[in-house]
Amino acid sequence: MAERNATSGQRLSPMGESLGNHEQTQHTRGMHTLLNVLGALVIAGTYLFTVLSAGGGAEDMTVSLPLVSGYAVGAILLLLGNLQRIPLSAVALIPFAVAFNIVLGQIVGFSGIPLYLDSIATILVGYLAGPAAGVLTGVVTNLAWGLTINPTTIPFAAGAAVIGVLAGIAGQHRLLERWWTALLAGFGTGIVAGFLGAPVAAFVFGGGQGVGTGSLVAVLQATGQSLLGAATLQSLLSDPLDKAIAFLLVWAVAKTIPQRVKNQLKTR
Repeated sequence: MAERNATSGQRLSPMGESLGNHEQTQHTRGMHTLLNVLGALVIAGTYLFTVLSAGGGAEDMTVSLPLVSGYAVGAILLLLGNLQRIPLSAVALIPFAVAFNIVLGQIVGFSGIPLYLDSIATILVGYLAGPAAGVLTGVVTNLAWGLTINPTTIPFAAGAAVIGVLAGIAGQHRLLERWWTALLAGFGTGIVAGFLGAPVAAFVFGGGQGVGTGSLVAVLQATGQSLLGAATLQSLLSDPLDKAIAFLLVWAVAKTIPQRVKNQLKTR
């Protein structure tokens, strides 16, 4: 039935109600888009500011606070822009994904392998439930990991959020349905993650975080590279390979998941 307008006393038709709901939905989507764009711009701007301010100098650690702060703000904006878009069916999956990321990341971090493999579950959730769930999984992984076991993971939360976004976008464009497109998507995601993570590794922690990655940074520095240059080269060697392997593993796992389950987890 039509409802009466509280201010004018006129009756609103069902069509009027529908238009009102549509306008509200459009406004909400616009706010989500704005927050996502602002988050991406803050992260990109922070990266450029850090690289330009540091100038590749190993002694210049004054950029570490603006770097961590800018990345944190960017990650929060991405999180706020996506929270309401996460399907309820995916919420129960995220704690298990976070635990899996942390356990595997800890094992690989102490293995001496110059890889991470701490974002496989983030990529899987992003693929299944969309960028919003991928962002939440990535950010919560790094925060939970940092607050319980390894505090050094917290400044990398922005990179984890970006990985979740890119995994969700790759899933929406069906890039994880073929092994070779999954490989390419992972390689591209790794390049972005590598560039974002290198300044944190260099100016916040003085090099790589894992045994293997830290050793690779030291070797590159011994060849005459600056700290930022060595950290960036290490990231561009490790991250694309790491994410390509992760995306390929997600492709293999996704093939075993029934389509009914995928439909339940998909972002509406």
